[in-house]
Amino acid sequence: MSEATARSGAADEGATGTPAIPDQASAPGSGPLPVRRPARAGRAETVRFAATHTVQAFVRGAFQLRPRVLAAQAALGQQGWSAATLRAMRARHGGAPVEVRGLSGPLLVLLDQADVRRFYELPVRTLALDAPDKYRALSLLEPTGVICSHGDTREERRRVNDEVLAADRPVHPSCEEFRAMIAQEAPALLRNSELDFPPLRRTVARIVRRMVLGDAAAGDEELARWLLAIREESNWMRMRKRRATAAEALYRKAAARVEEYAARAEPHALTALARNHPAARGPGAAALDAVGQAHHWLLALDAVAPIVARTLLLLAAHPAEQEALRAEVDGGGAELPRLRACVEETLRLFPVVPDLLRVTRAETEWGGVPYPAGTAVLVPALFHQRDPEHVPAAHQFVPARWLRSGAAQDIRMAPFSHGGGRCPGEHLGLLTAALLTAEVLRGHRVTGGRPAVDPCRPLPGILASAGIRLTLAPR
Repeated sequence: MSEATARSGAADEGATGTPAIPDQASAPGSGPLPVRRPARAGRAETVRFAATHTVQAFVRGAFQLRPRVLAAQAALGQQGWSAATLRAMRARHGGAPVEVRGLSGPLLVLLDQADVRRFYELPVRTLALDAPDKYRALSLLEPTGVICSHGDTREERRRVNDEVLAADRPVHPSCEEFRAMIAQEAPALLRNSELDFPPLRRTVARIVRRMVLGDAAAGDEELARWLLAIREESNWMRMRKRRATAAEALYRKAAARVEEYAARAEPHALTALARNHPAARGPGAAALDAVGQAHHWLLALDAVAPIVARTLLLLAAHPAEQEALRAEVDGGGAELPRLRACVEETLRLFPVVPDLLRVTRAETEWGGVPYPAGTAVLVPALFHQRDPEHVPAAHQFVPARWLRSGAAQDIRMAPFSHGGGRCPGEHLGLLTAALLTAEVLRGHRVTGGRPAVDPCRPLPGILASAGIRLTLAPR
């Protein structure tokens, strides 16, 4: 049965919830059509959604993952619980958007592909990125970032991000310098026959600081500790007021340090590009805070470490795919389309951002029901990316799907989102992850790894990167 048919035939929930009332053809003399009501989760559904989805996301940490919690969730199969809850909600309400009680108020969950498409198509001025919970967290971490901005200021900051990060170019203008940095730092990973996650994380952190702040910042562990402390406090979304105030003071110290590095960074570093952007020299430069965008770049690019670890683990379990990369890796090019497809497939299976949360700035209509401005709207992106009803081989590692025409615009797969909220650092992130993975593969084969991954069975919902250990053999 199609979702449209299921939606039309949804049964009354009575005390356990309210389904959407379908549109009905009006017979002669039957009077006006009934007004469609929103589908609301009942008490049991709300508790189940909170227990298996929202609370799990909160305790895991939205901005700085808590490794022990993530490992426990992986061992318990938490992602399977969440997916089962969302499938049950979709079946019960016929695919209609479902209003549930979130951690801080009503939340509209989109479970139908047509609604998800509209989510991506609506302009950011109508469906904004700064939902209240997200804003409370990010206002500690990047108070002048794009997500915390509004109106014309947001558009101008986004323009700076697009141009500094070269959002429309698969290969960044500073690619040669970035590739040289990666080649210089990668040998530290390859001294032994085993590669654990901690040294990979440290190496990526050095690379990222050099890319963003310049070579002088490579070994600044104090700045790294400051940023980590701020990110950890951001997980609490200002619930702990005294600690939030302390994090604000720490942010000011970190911001001053970032400005110092930007003032003497090499011309190819991202902060140097931001500092020299025309908008950073105009009358509104102070309010724009072009260099302040670096706080988000540092956060986002730090995710390269778990992405590379998971990609290499999956390639160890798929030796034919690893072998197919050989000519591309040895060729020394920067575009690396097949390797990038492997990275994108890793992100489809294990996205950095599993849920996309927005807030409406005007009245909008979802599933034929009007909702007022201020409505929080959630797309459970990981659920949709692994939905067997719409994605072939949803739980398998199939990089070739990213090589087909139109894959980057396929709304079923959104590791970097779509539309006006699409990540401007998409290409730079893929480039960095692919170049570092290529450095590992150029002289080595990944012959095994832990945790064990069976290519003949559905992949787990969570791969905790902190526990990944890879076995390397010289070529």
